[in-house]
Amino acid sequence: MATIMPEDKKIRQAVRWVDEGLREGKNLESLLNEAGMRFNLGPKDEQFLFKFFRNNSGDDRA
Repeated sequence: MATIMPEDKKIRQAVRWVDEGLREGKNLESLLNEAGMRFNLGPKDEQFLFKFFRNNSGDDRA
């Protein structure tokens, strides 16, 4: 049986997971795409995650 998680918990887990991947040298774009599926994020949550990492990475292209 699947456990229902509060939305904010999913986002926190996704942020941690993406951050760990970045520390391992993985590609940000790939990590963000996979995080949406892995943590079952909705479109607004995926957009938040994208903006969060783009704003904190110093990448002004986004």
